[in-house]
Amino acid sequence: MNALAAAAGRRAFPRVRRTSAGGHAPVESDTPKPQWRLAVRAFSRDRMAVVSLVVLVLVALASIFAPLLTPYSPTAGDPVDRLAGIGTEGHLLGLDGQGRDIWTRLLYGGRNSLMVAVVPILVVFPLALMIGLFAGFKRSKAGEVLMRVLDVLFAFPLVLLAIALSAVLGAGLGNVMLAIGITLIPYMARVAYTATVQEASKDYIEAARAYGANPLLLMSRELMPNVVVQLLVYATTLCGLMIVVASGLSFLGVGVIPPTPDWGIMTADGKNVLLEGIYHVATIPGLVILVVSLAFNLIGDGIRDALDPRKQTS
Repeated sequence: MNALAAAAGRRAFPRVRRTSAGGHAPVESDTPKPQWRLAVRAFSRDRMAVVSLVVLVLVALASIFAPLLTPYSPTAGDPVDRLAGIGTEGHLLGLDGQGRDIWTRLLYGGRNSLMVAVVPILVVFPLALMIGLFAGFKRSKAGEVLMRVLDVLFAFPLVLLAIALSAVLGAGLGNVMLAIGITLIPYMARVAYTATVQEASKDYIEAARAYGANPLLLMSRELMPNVVVQLLVYATTLCGLMIVVASGLSFLGVGVIPPTPDWGIMTADGKNVLLEGIYHVATIPGLVILVVSLAFNLIGDGIRDALDPRKQTS
C-alpha cells in the first residue's frame, strides 16, 4: 500500500527541474500537443492574417445585422439629396445617384457579395475533393478520362467562362452562384487530384498498403485529411478571387439584378458620375471589394503557414 501511495503521489505532482538559483521550476510535459493547437498558435502569430480574419468577421456581422445598423432602405432613395458627398448629415458615406444611402447599400450588399463568393466554394469543395481522390488514388482509366474532360475547361479563362455561363443562364443571384460553381470545379478538382497523387506516393501510404490496409479506409482515414488541408488553403484564397469575379459580373450586368444591393452594382452605378467629378459613389464600394478580397488572400496565406510543421515549431 505504501508503494502504491508513493507512486500515486509521484503522478499527482509535475516533475521539476532545479534552476541556477537553487529554486524549482515546472518541467513542460513531454506529451505532444494536438495538431490543431499548434496550427492555431502558428496562425495567431501571423498578425496580418489575424487582422484579416477580424475584418472579415466584422464585415459578415455587419451584413447580417444590417437592419440594426442603419435606419434606411437599401432600395428606396431621396432624389432631392442625390449624390450628396461623404459626411452629409445623417449619411456618413453620402448618397448615390438615386439618393440611396451608400452605407446602407454596403451593408445589405455584403450579404449578396459574400454569399456569391462563399456558397459556390462550399458546394463545390466536397465534389472536387471526391473527384480528385477518385482520379488520383485509383489512377484508373475512368479517372484519367474524367480529368481530361475537366482539363478542356482550362482552355477558357476563368473570368470569361463565368461571364459566358452567366450570360447563358441569365442574370440573378442563383444563376450567378451556379455559373461560378461550374467554373470552379476544374480548378479545385485539379488541386485535389495533384495533392492526392503527391500524398499517395509517400512512404506512410506505401507502408499502409504493404500492411494490407483496406483501400477505402486508407483513402478516407489516411489520405483524405492531408488532401483536405491543401484544398482548404486553395479554397480560402479562391474566395477573394470570387468576390472580384462576382462583383465584375454584376458590374457588367450579368450578375445580381438591380436594384438589389450588391458591391458590383454599386460600382457600376458610380462609374456613370465619375466624369462629373463625383468619385465617392464608385470609390467606396471598390475599396470594400479590394479590402475583403485581400483579407481572404491573407487568411489563406496564414492558414497555409499555420499548417506547415516548420512554422508550428519555430
